Amino acid sequence: MSQSPTFIIDGLKATIDGKEILKGIDLKLKGGEIHAVMGPNGTGKSTLASALMGHPKYEVTEGTVTIDDQDLLDMGVDERAQAGLFLAMQYPSEITGVTNADFMRSAINARREEGNEISLIKFIRQMEKKMGELEMDPQFLHRYLNEGFSGGEKKRNEILQMMMLEPRVVILDEIDSGLDIDALKIVAAGVNAMRSDDRAFLIITHYQRLLDYVKPDFVHVMMQGRIVKSGGPELALRLEADGYDWIKEELGIIDETVGQEEEEFKMPMNTVAPKY
Repeated sequence: MSQSPTFIIDGLKATIDGKEILKGIDLKLKGGEIHAVMGPNGTGKSTLASALMGHPKYEVTEGTVTIDDQDLLDMGVDERAQAGLFLAMQYPSEITGVTNADFMRSAINARREEGNEISLIKFIRQMEKKMGELEMDPQFLHRYLNEGFSGGEKKRNEILQMMMLEPRVVILDEIDSGLDIDALKIVAAGVNAMRSDDRAFLIITHYQRLLDYVKPDFVHVMMQGRIVKSGGPELALRLEADGYDWIKEELGIIDETVGQEEEEFKMPMNTVAPKY
Protein backbone atom coordinates (compact mmCIF):
# COMPACT_ATOMS: atom_id res chain seq x y z
CA MET A 1 0.00 0.00 0.00
CA SER A 2 1.20 3.44 -0.86
CA GLN A 3 0.61 5.17 2.45
CA SER A 4 -0.44 4.60 6.02
CA PRO A 5 -4.19 5.21 6.46
CA THR A 6 -5.63 8.14 8.37
CA PHE A 7 -9.20 8.00 9.68
CA ILE A 8 -10.60 11.15 11.29
CA ILE A 9 -13.96 11.56 13.04
CA ASP A 10 -14.70 15.18 13.90
CA GLY A 11 -17.78 16.32 15.85
CA LEU A 12 -19.91 13.38 14.69
CA LYS A 13 -23.56 13.52 15.72
CA ALA A 14 -26.21 11.01 14.69
CA THR A 15 -29.86 10.24 15.38
CA ILE A 16 -32.20 7.28 15.06
CA ASP A 17 -35.92 7.93 14.67
CA GLY A 18 -35.24 11.56 15.52
CA LYS A 19 -33.52 10.69 18.82
CA GLU A 20 -29.94 11.92 19.12
CA ILE A 21 -27.58 9.08 20.04
CA LEU A 22 -24.14 10.39 19.10
CA LYS A 23 -23.54 13.84 20.55
CA GLY A 24 -20.18 14.86 19.13
CA ILE A 25 -17.51 12.17 18.64
CA ASP A 26 -13.90 13.14 17.97
CA LEU A 27 -11.32 10.47 17.12
CA LYS A 28 -8.23 10.23 14.96
CA LEU A 29 -6.81 6.85 13.96
CA LYS A 30 -3.53 6.30 12.13
CA GLY A 31 -2.02 3.22 10.56
CA GLY A 32 -0.53 0.84 13.09
CA GLU A 33 -2.77 2.07 15.92
CA ILE A 34 -5.41 0.16 17.84
CA HIS A 35 -8.06 2.27 19.57
CA ALA A 36 -10.48 0.61 22.00
CA VAL A 37 -13.85 2.20 22.78
CA MET A 38 -15.38 0.98 26.03
CA GLY A 39 -18.44 1.90 28.03
CA PRO A 40 -21.59 0.52 29.66
CA ASN A 41 -24.57 -0.68 27.64
CA GLY A 42 -26.65 1.99 25.97
CA THR A 43 -23.96 4.63 25.62
CA GLY A 44 -23.80 4.73 21.80
CA LYS A 45 -20.86 2.46 20.98
CA SER A 46 -22.57 0.22 18.42
CA THR A 47 -24.39 3.25 16.99
CA LEU A 48 -20.95 4.72 16.26
CA ALA A 49 -19.96 1.60 14.31
CA SER A 50 -23.23 1.52 12.36
CA ALA A 51 -23.16 5.23 11.54
CA LEU A 52 -19.59 4.99 10.26
CA MET A 53 -20.46 2.10 7.98
CA GLY A 54 -23.55 3.88 6.64
CA HIS A 55 -26.45 1.95 8.21
CA PRO A 56 -29.61 3.56 6.80
CA LYS A 57 -31.36 3.68 10.19
CA TYR A 58 -28.86 6.21 11.50
CA GLU A 59 -28.88 9.77 10.24
CA VAL A 60 -25.69 11.76 10.62
CA THR A 61 -26.75 15.30 11.48
CA GLU A 62 -23.42 17.00 12.11
CA GLY A 63 -19.69 16.49 11.82
CA THR A 64 -17.27 15.00 9.32
CA VAL A 65 -15.55 11.65 8.79
CA THR A 66 -12.63 11.21 6.40
CA ILE A 67 -10.58 8.23 5.33
CA ASP A 68 -7.33 9.20 3.64
CA ASP A 69 -8.77 12.71 3.11
CA GLN A 70 -11.85 11.30 1.35
CA ASP A 71 -15.30 12.32 2.64
CA LEU A 72 -16.69 9.06 4.04
CA LEU A 73 -20.15 10.47 4.73
CA ASP A 74 -20.61 11.29 1.07
CA MET A 75 -20.13 7.62 0.12
CA GLY A 76 -22.56 4.74 -0.10
CA VAL A 77 -21.91 1.61 1.97
CA ASP A 78 -20.23 -0.15 -0.96
CA GLU A 79 -18.04 2.88 -1.62
CA ARG A 80 -16.96 2.94 2.01
CA ALA A 81 -15.91 -0.69 1.69
CA GLN A 82 -14.07 0.13 -1.55
CA ALA A 83 -12.23 2.92 0.27
CA GLY A 84 -10.95 0.36 2.77
CA LEU A 85 -13.44 0.50 5.67
CA PHE A 86 -14.47 -2.83 7.21
CA LEU A 87 -16.99 -3.59 9.95
CA ALA A 88 -17.02 -6.90 11.82
CA MET A 89 -20.62 -6.92 12.97
CA GLN A 90 -21.91 -7.79 16.40
CA TYR A 91 -24.80 -9.78 14.92
CA PRO A 92 -23.88 -10.98 11.40
CA SER A 93 -26.80 -11.84 9.13
CA GLU A 94 -27.53 -15.32 7.82
CA ILE A 95 -27.83 -15.46 4.01
CA THR A 96 -29.39 -18.61 2.60
CA GLY A 97 -28.29 -19.68 -0.87
CA VAL A 98 -24.94 -17.86 -0.85
CA THR A 99 -21.95 -19.95 0.20
CA ASN A 100 -19.18 -18.55 2.31
CA ALA A 101 -16.74 -19.04 -0.57
CA ASP A 102 -18.96 -17.34 -3.17
CA PHE A 103 -19.61 -14.39 -0.88
CA MET A 104 -15.94 -13.91 -0.05
CA ARG A 105 -14.67 -14.25 -3.62
CA SER A 106 -17.30 -11.77 -4.84
CA ALA A 107 -16.29 -9.32 -2.11
CA ILE A 108 -12.61 -9.57 -3.05
CA ASN A 109 -13.30 -9.14 -6.76
CA ALA A 110 -15.56 -6.14 -6.10
CA ARG A 111 -12.47 -4.31 -4.84
CA ARG A 112 -10.39 -5.27 -7.89
CA GLU A 113 -10.44 -3.77 -11.35
CA GLU A 114 -12.24 -5.63 -14.11
CA GLY A 115 -9.90 -8.15 -15.67
CA ASN A 116 -7.86 -8.48 -12.46
CA GLU A 117 -10.18 -10.84 -10.59
CA ILE A 118 -8.61 -13.34 -8.22
CA SER A 119 -8.30 -16.81 -9.75
CA LEU A 120 -10.35 -19.59 -8.19
CA ILE A 121 -7.29 -21.67 -7.31
CA LYS A 122 -5.47 -18.75 -5.67
CA PHE A 123 -8.62 -17.77 -3.78
CA ILE A 124 -9.23 -21.30 -2.44
CA ARG A 125 -5.61 -21.62 -1.33
CA GLN A 126 -5.70 -18.28 0.49
CA MET A 127 -9.04 -18.95 2.14
CA GLU A 128 -8.09 -22.44 3.28
CA LYS A 129 -4.85 -21.06 4.75
CA LYS A 130 -6.67 -18.33 6.69
CA MET A 131 -9.34 -20.78 7.85
CA GLY A 132 -6.58 -23.03 9.16
CA GLU A 133 -5.14 -20.15 11.16
CA LEU A 134 -8.58 -19.57 12.70
CA GLU A 135 -9.09 -23.32 13.28
CA MET A 136 -12.22 -23.34 11.11
CA ASP A 137 -13.54 -26.53 9.52
CA PRO A 138 -12.83 -26.48 5.74
CA GLN A 139 -16.49 -27.38 5.19
CA PHE A 140 -17.35 -23.80 6.11
CA LEU A 141 -16.19 -22.87 2.60
CA HIS A 142 -19.32 -24.51 1.19
CA ARG A 143 -21.87 -23.66 3.85
CA TYR A 144 -24.34 -20.82 3.39
CA LEU A 145 -23.12 -17.56 4.87
CA ASN A 146 -23.56 -17.71 8.67
CA GLU A 147 -26.53 -20.10 8.35
CA GLY A 148 -26.56 -22.43 11.33
CA PHE A 149 -23.29 -20.98 12.62
CA SER A 150 -22.86 -20.70 16.36
CA GLY A 151 -22.10 -17.27 17.83
CA GLY A 152 -18.42 -18.12 18.02
CA GLU A 153 -18.36 -19.44 14.45
CA LYS A 154 -19.95 -16.22 13.18
CA LYS A 155 -17.30 -14.16 14.96
CA ARG A 156 -14.48 -16.24 13.49
CA ASN A 157 -16.09 -15.85 10.08
CA GLU A 158 -16.07 -12.06 10.48
CA ILE A 159 -12.34 -12.20 11.27
CA LEU A 160 -11.84 -14.49 8.26
CA GLN A 161 -13.47 -11.84 6.05
CA MET A 162 -11.18 -9.19 7.53
CA MET A 163 -8.10 -11.32 6.85
CA MET A 164 -9.13 -12.01 3.27
CA LEU A 165 -10.16 -8.44 2.39
CA GLU A 166 -7.17 -6.73 4.04
CA PRO A 167 -8.98 -3.42 4.76
CA ARG A 168 -7.28 -0.17 5.75
CA VAL A 169 -9.57 0.72 8.66
CA VAL A 170 -11.14 -2.07 10.73
CA ILE A 171 -14.08 -1.61 13.12
CA LEU A 172 -14.71 -4.57 15.42
CA ASP A 173 -18.10 -4.26 17.13
CA GLU A 174 -17.99 -6.45 20.26
CA ILE A 175 -16.20 -9.21 18.39
CA ASP A 176 -15.47 -10.83 21.78
CA SER A 177 -19.06 -11.23 22.95
CA GLY A 178 -20.17 -14.84 23.31
CA LEU A 179 -16.68 -16.31 22.89
CA ASP A 180 -15.14 -18.81 25.27
CA ILE A 181 -11.52 -18.28 26.19
CA ASP A 182 -10.12 -20.60 23.48
CA ALA A 183 -12.17 -18.94 20.72
CA LEU A 184 -11.22 -15.52 22.10
CA LYS A 185 -7.52 -16.35 21.82
CA ILE A 186 -7.95 -17.52 18.22
CA VAL A 187 -9.90 -14.39 17.22
CA ALA A 188 -7.33 -12.19 18.96
CA ALA A 189 -4.49 -13.97 17.14
CA GLY A 190 -6.26 -13.21 13.85
CA VAL A 191 -6.48 -9.54 14.74
CA ASN A 192 -2.85 -9.39 15.86
CA ALA A 193 -1.74 -11.06 12.62
CA MET A 194 -3.33 -8.16 10.70
CA ARG A 195 -1.78 -5.40 12.77
CA SER A 196 0.52 -3.27 10.61
CA ASP A 197 1.27 0.30 9.60
CA ASP A 198 -1.09 -0.26 6.66
CA ARG A 199 -4.10 -0.69 8.93
CA ALA A 200 -5.89 1.05 11.82
CA PHE A 201 -8.28 -0.63 14.26
CA LEU A 202 -11.26 0.66 16.22
CA ILE A 203 -12.30 -2.02 18.71
CA ILE A 204 -15.63 -1.64 20.52
CA THR A 205 -15.85 -3.80 23.61
CA HIS A 206 -17.36 -4.00 27.07
CA TYR A 207 -14.58 -5.98 28.66
CA GLN A 208 -10.87 -5.92 29.33
CA ARG A 209 -10.46 -9.62 28.47
CA LEU A 210 -10.06 -9.05 24.70
CA LEU A 211 -7.53 -6.34 25.43
CA ASP A 212 -5.45 -8.87 27.37
CA TYR A 213 -4.67 -10.43 23.98
CA VAL A 214 -5.00 -7.44 21.62
CA LYS A 215 -3.04 -4.61 23.21
CA PRO A 216 -4.55 -1.19 22.41
CA ASP A 217 -2.56 2.00 21.99
CA PHE A 218 -5.46 4.15 23.16
CA VAL A 219 -8.56 3.48 25.26
CA HIS A 220 -11.62 5.74 25.12
CA VAL A 221 -14.63 5.68 27.45
CA MET A 222 -18.01 6.48 25.94
CA MET A 223 -20.98 7.76 27.95
CA GLN A 224 -24.09 9.66 26.88
CA GLY A 225 -23.08 9.42 23.25
CA ARG A 226 -19.73 11.18 23.85
CA ILE A 227 -16.15 10.20 24.55
CA VAL A 228 -15.65 11.44 28.09
CA LYS A 229 -12.22 10.05 28.92
CA SER A 230 -9.19 8.77 26.98
CA GLY A 231 -5.94 7.17 28.01
CA GLY A 232 -3.61 4.26 27.40
CA PRO A 233 -4.00 0.53 28.14
CA GLU A 234 -3.89 1.25 31.87
CA LEU A 235 -7.33 2.89 31.59
CA ALA A 236 -8.89 -0.42 30.49
CA LEU A 237 -7.23 -2.18 33.43
CA ARG A 238 -8.72 0.29 35.87
CA LEU A 239 -12.16 -0.08 34.31
CA GLU A 240 -11.88 -3.84 34.74
CA ALA A 241 -10.91 -3.43 38.39
CA ASP A 242 -13.16 -0.53 39.43
CA GLY A 243 -15.96 -0.32 36.86
CA TYR A 244 -17.29 2.99 35.54
CA ASP A 245 -18.65 4.64 38.69
CA TRP A 246 -15.40 6.47 39.40
CA ILE A 247 -15.59 8.18 36.00
CA LYS A 248 -19.20 9.16 36.58
CA GLU A 249 -18.25 10.58 39.97
CA GLU A 250 -15.19 12.35 38.60
CA LEU A 251 -17.17 14.03 35.82
CA GLY A 252 -20.45 14.47 37.65
CA ILE A 253 -22.40 12.15 35.35
CA ILE A 254 -25.63 10.85 36.87
CA ASP A 255 -26.83 8.57 34.06
CA GLU A 256 -24.35 7.36 31.48
CA THR A 257 -26.86 6.07 28.93
CA VAL A 258 -28.03 7.86 25.80
CA GLY A 259 -31.38 9.54 25.45
CA GLN A 260 -31.84 10.86 28.97
CA GLU A 261 -32.83 14.46 29.55
CA GLU A 262 -29.93 16.75 28.80
CA GLU A 263 -29.75 18.08 32.33
CA GLU A 264 -29.03 14.57 33.58
CA PHE A 265 -25.60 14.77 31.92
CA LYS A 266 -23.93 16.89 34.56
CA MET A 267 -20.51 17.33 32.97
CA PRO A 268 -19.52 20.98 33.48
CA MET A 269 -20.09 23.09 30.37
CA ASN A 270 -16.40 24.00 30.13
CA THR A 271 -15.30 20.36 30.04
CA VAL A 272 -14.19 19.39 26.53
CA ALA A 273 -14.04 15.74 25.54
CA PRO A 274 -10.48 14.87 24.48
CA LYS A 275 -9.66 14.62 20.76
CA TYR A 276 -7.59 11.77 19.37
